[in-house]
This record gives sequence, structure tokens and C-alpha cells, in this order.
Amino acid sequence: MKDSDKIVLRKNSVVVLKTFLGLIGLSALALLVLYYSPVEYRNLLYIPIVLMQALWLDRLYVAGHEAAHRKLFTHNKLTNEIFGFMILLPLMVPLRIYRKIHDFHHKHNRTTAEVSALDVFISKRKNNIASKLYFSSLWYFAVFVGGFFLHSLISVLLFLFVPVRWSKKISPAFNDWTVGDQLNSILQFFAGVAFQVGIYLIGGVEIYLYVLGYPMIVFAWIWSMLVYVFHYDTTMGDRNMFHARALKSNFLFKYILLNFNEHVTHHVKPGVSWFDLRNKRVELPPEFQSNEKADNLVKAVFQQLKGPKIIWKK
Repeated sequence: MKDSDKIVLRKNSVVVLKTFLGLIGLSALALLVLYYSPVEYRNLLYIPIVLMQALWLDRLYVAGHEAAHRKLFTHNKLTNEIFGFMILLPLMVPLRIYRKIHDFHHKHNRTTAEVSALDVFISKRKNNIASKLYFSSLWYFAVFVGGFFLHSLISVLLFLFVPVRWSKKISPAFNDWTVGDQLNSILQFFAGVAFQVGIYLIGGVEIYLYVLGYPMIVFAWIWSMLVYVFHYDTTMGDRNMFHARALKSNFLFKYILLNFNEHVTHHVKPGVSWFDLRNKRVELPPEFQSNEKADNLVKAVFQQLKGPKIIWKK
């Protein structure tokens, strides 16, 4: 085993262990509130816990992102796939579908207004107030009401069950999608469903809601707000690795979301592991500095209130 693989193995073994222990610990804390807190204070006490549970589910998504890039465990492909699957299991996200969509994002991010630019709507409608309200409503729903999560869930279901030949026509991200990929993804998805159902059957409605149900709802809301903060209203063109922004590090990114704020570096050097992103930080070239419109997460989230870009085509 190469020295670099040993470092990745050591650091990411700790990350995987902390990720699972954190999920278990927060679930236990939620159950303590459910069973041992005064009824009149239960909701108040549970609010900070469910927010932390949702952020920890986002931690699972980001750790799964490392596996999608095949860098969670670099010494062995099978180990990477197994632990990637296990980490994404509570989210019901098949690793191979995640990888296909995310690889397309890296290769084609904002190359044109039509390709991989989520904040752009291209319309043949009349340019009037009603049309603007329509597209703005779609955008605000997607970002601030969990719409991006719902869209992603529908996309996963679509590529799980439509014939492979149709998948290639629906999205170029699935051009080399195979029946084997689809079957593997179906098994992973239903394993995730079985995990959710198992918690429900073992614990009943209340335990399920406090351990997974409510956290998943809040996760859908948080994830939708965060999923495009690094690319919203950034540049477009062929040099797609620079159509991004970095944000200041904080507790959330440093200890929970694995330095995901170093997003420019990640796009320029996607093979760099999470723990090296700050050490190998890449600055945007001068012609792309305009992308740095927000320097922290709060500003980046609220910046999305400006709404989408609408291109009117005759």
C-alpha cells in the first residue's frame, strides 16, 4: 500500500467511525428528549437536536461525496464502494447514481446556460410579470422549501426504473449507464428503504419520527438551501472548473462538512481529499474573481433571494 493510501485510510477510517457514531449519538439524544423531557418543553428541547441531526445527515451526504469521487478509501475500490453505500444508506441514495450526476456536474458545470446551470431558466414564454413570477416561484420553492431535494429524489427514482436506453436520452449524464449499474442502484435504494422501514417497525411511529422522519424533513430543507450556494450566479463558459466560489471556514465546515467550503479547490483539483483541501487551496484567476460575491455561508444562502436568471427566447 502506498504511503498516500495509508494516510487516506487512517484519516477516513476515523471520519467514517465518527460519522456513524454521530448518527447514533444524536438519535440517542433525540430519544432522551422524547421519553424523559417534560411534555411542555419537548418541542423546544428537540429543535436544536433535530437541526443537528439534519446537519449530520448532510455530513453523510458529503462523506458519500468522497466515495463518489473514489477517494474515501483509495487503497481498495471495493472498500470504497461498500463504505460509500453504507454511509448513504440512511439517505436512500445509490452511490452509482450519485457518481453519475456528480461527474457530469464536474465536467460540464455552467459551460452554457443550458447545461448544468441550476439558477438559469430558459423560456419561450412572453416576457411579462406572470412569467417572471412563475420562474421566481419555482426557484424559491427549489431553494427555500426543499424543492431541490424533491427534484433529486424524483431524478433518482427516474433513473432507477426507466429502461436504460431511455436514461441515455433523458440525460447525457447517463450516456454509459448499464443494466448492471441500474440493478446495483436498485438494490442500494431498496436497502435504504428497508433501513427506514426497519426503524419504523422496530421502534414505532414516534421513534421513527424522532430518529429519522423529522431529521430527513429538516435535511431536505437545509440541503436544498446549500446545494447551489457555491455556484449561484457565477460565471459561465468553457473553463468550468472556475465557475465556483469558496466560503470562509467555520465550525460547520471544519468539523461537520469536511471542508466543503473550499469548493474552488475541489473543482480545480477534484482528486484532493477533504483533509488536504485547505493545504492545497487554489485561488480563482483574476477574470473569475467576480464569483466571490459572498464570503460566508449566511451571505451565500441569502444571496439566492435575488432569484434566478431568466433568458427569454423567441
